[in-house]
Amino acid sequence: MCRFLAYLGEPVFLNELVCAPTHSLVHQSLHATEAKTETNGDGFGIGWYGERQEPGVYRDVCPAWSDENLVNLCSQVRASAFFGHVRASTGTATTRANCHPFAHGRHLFMHNGQIGGYHRIKRGLEALIPDDLYDHRRGTTDSEAIFLLALANGLAEDPIGAMETTFATVRDLMQAAKITEPLRFTALLTDGVTLTAYRWACDGRPPSLYFRESEAGIVVVSEPIDGCREGWQVVPKGATLQATRGHPAIVRKGGDVCRIAA
Repeated sequence: MCRFLAYLGEPVFLNELVCAPTHSLVHQSLHATEAKTETNGDGFGIGWYGERQEPGVYRDVCPAWSDENLVNLCSQVRASAFFGHVRASTGTATTRANCHPFAHGRHLFMHNGQIGGYHRIKRGLEALIPDDLYDHRRGTTDSEAIFLLALANGLAEDPIGAMETTFATVRDLMQAAKITEPLRFTALLTDGVTLTAYRWACDGRPPSLYFRESEAGIVVVSEPIDGCREGWQVVPKGATLQATRGHPAIVRKGGDVCRIAA
């Protein structure tokens, strides 16, 4: 499974979260502690929002721990919203196009999890993506396919409802194909102003997800980047977290809304 990090708040240099902490995302690319595999070396990516309408994205296939360009870039880029992701492939090729985050217009998306038996439903899933969105497909991952289908289902207007519809569609395809492997979906979406984090799974075992709020902003991570769980809150299984700059995060589960204290 992959590891990732998201930030939304007052502008900070990316290296303060991506590279500098004791258990930073770069450190997790080699020494993850809450993933199936300790090493996440099948590429990496960062996406950030600057002065232009659409986010910048830098992705590569080399491991994050060995890329000096990543460290240098993170020490120079200052942003109020950004994503970072280190990849552990679940079967698709290690190519730049398969590295997260994925971008479309103002949106960035990244995923930690998998569609069980994806190769058996890949053609059916891709056939549901409208041509205008399929033209933007560059890789072969299940993550990118989910993102594009969710966009077709209204993701930009309704991040939770559109993803629920997409999740149900994927589950229907899996059941029709008699796939018994699980669908696990811990993912992040942002347009640079709002942030949505999903922690879902059909078997009740979604990958880990934590968050921490301060006056400066919110950080959402696969694993605490300081190596300590104190001060971090767990996003519950089956829940969705939503945050907007300047407002407390909201965790939604089972139709209920719970405000989480900063």
